[in-house]
Amino acid sequence: MNIFLLNIALAFIWAALTGLFNPSNMALGFVFGYLILIFIRRAIGPTAYFAKVRQVVSFVVFLIWALVQANLRVAKRVILPGQQMQPRVVAVPLDTNNEAEITLLANLVSLTPGTLSLDVSSDRRVLFVHAINAPDPEVVRQDIKRGFERRVIDLLRGIASNLDQEEDR
Repeated sequence: MNIFLLNIALAFIWAALTGLFNPSNMALGFVFGYLILIFIRRAIGPTAYFAKVRQVVSFVVFLIWALVQANLRVAKRVILPGQQMQPRVVAVPLDTNNEAEITLLANLVSLTPGTLSLDVSSDRRVLFVHAINAPDPEVVRQDIKRGFERRVIDLLRGIASNLDQEEDR
C-alpha cells in the first residue's frame, strides 16, 4: 500500500476519533500519522516516503523564508524615501525544459514580492523575470537558480522517481 495514502488514512482516523474534520485537525492527524509510520517503518519495509516528506517540509520552510525576506526588502524600499529602484528584466537560463518544473518555478518567482515572471522562451530554455530592483542582474539570476530552480527540480524529480518506484512494486 502506498505510504502516503496510509498517512492520509491515519489523518482521517484521527479526525474521526476527535470528531473535528477541519483543516488544522487534519494536518495534526497527518503529523501524528507520520510519527506513527516512523515508529513502525521496519514493518513497512524500505521506502523513500520519509525522505520525501522531509524534502517537502524543507521546501516549504525555504519558501516561507524567501517570502519573508522578499517582503522585508520591498517594504524597506517603500518605507525609506530616496532609495533609487533599478527595475530590470532579467533572462534566467533554465536547467530544465520540463513543463511542470518551469510552471512551478515561474509561479514561485511571481509569488515572491519584487519579482514577476514575464515569459518563457519558445525553446523553454530561458525564463524572463521582471525584478523591481536589480542593480546587478547576475545576483537576481543566481538567487533564482540557486534558490527556487534547484529546489523545484530536486523536489519534482524526486517525487516523480518515488512514484515510479511505487508503481514498480
